Amino acid sequence: MSDDLSHELLAAVAQPRPLSRLPALTVDGLKSAGHTFSAELTTTPIKALYGVTDGKRIGTNVEVAFNLFVDKLFSHTAGNAAKGIDFPDIDVDLKVTSIKQPQSSCPFRDATQKVYGLGYHLLLMVYEKTDDHEAQAARLDFRNVIFVDRRSTADYQMTRGIDDVLQRDGNVDDIDAFLQDRNLPVDEIGRRQLAERIVKEPPALGYLTISNALQWRLQYGRAIKFAPEGHEGLEDLIA
Repeated sequence: MSDDLSHELLAAVAQPRPLSRLPALTVDGLKSAGHTFSAELTTTPIKALYGVTDGKRIGTNVEVAFNLFVDKLFSHTAGNAAKGIDFPDIDVDLKVTSIKQPQSSCPFRDATQKVYGLGYHLLLMVYEKTDDHEAQAARLDFRNVIFVDRRSTADYQMTRGIDDVLQRDGNVDDIDAFLQDRNLPVDEIGRRQLAERIVKEPPALGYLTISNALQWRLQYGRAIKFAPEGHEGLEDLIA
């Protein structure tokens, strides 16, 4: 849940000129908005954040402020609990995280997400917070704003391991054994069906680290490392 801080964060960003009719939100439009929002917030001292150490509170309020910012620029359907992502019209979820511990959680849908991705794109904003004691204000330095294509939101070690097995002429039995060794949260029948699908439809390489749990724990260190290098499926919008 957000608090009044989200509106103070929004006020720190230059407001777009009102339009009589807002254009529909697109992926490119969201990327542009993410670049503008993060760049302006980075250069603005924020007194309300001085001394705040609760990363969850900071992240939640930045997410709310960015959603409000996008509302002023584009016509779109607001995020909803049923689908669980911020921008359902374009299948993008927003994640704001500290560079000190770049991770977050997301709802568990099924085990195939670890192999084939979450099913939606990610817009990942990674900040470093510092306090200016003389000015009694905080600064959020956005180190990365990364767009992760939905095809690249799977688990890195899982998809790399699958590729290694397939490159060595692995068959369904080999993939099934690999999935079992990795303790993928799926029953025996589901695992076999997934192995058969993998042989027919090899997954793309993912760049997240996804823990096995009934609520996925996502870690973004590898995406942050690889995005500036231009890897397929990753785009650092402020590199």
